[in-house]
Amino acid sequence: MSADIGSGIVYTETVVYSPTEQYINDVPYQLAIIQLDSGRRLTARITGDRAAIGERVTLAEMRNNVAYFKKN
Repeated sequence: MSADIGSGIVYTETVVYSPTEQYINDVPYQLAIIQLDSGRRLTARITGDRAAIGERVTLAEMRNNVAYFKKN
């Protein structure tokens, strides 16, 4: 699936401060819905600098079936 993802634009985003127990060590972290260049939308994590709505992002890696994007 990661070969199909590529890049896109941040459609909406939020920063999580109160996660479920399995993500407690990651706080705070950014979640976003990415409008992919293919037209699909995908919920993903943002790694590195915070991305704003409308900014372009690229797939950085897949970890435990979770897509991690980074700002271009």
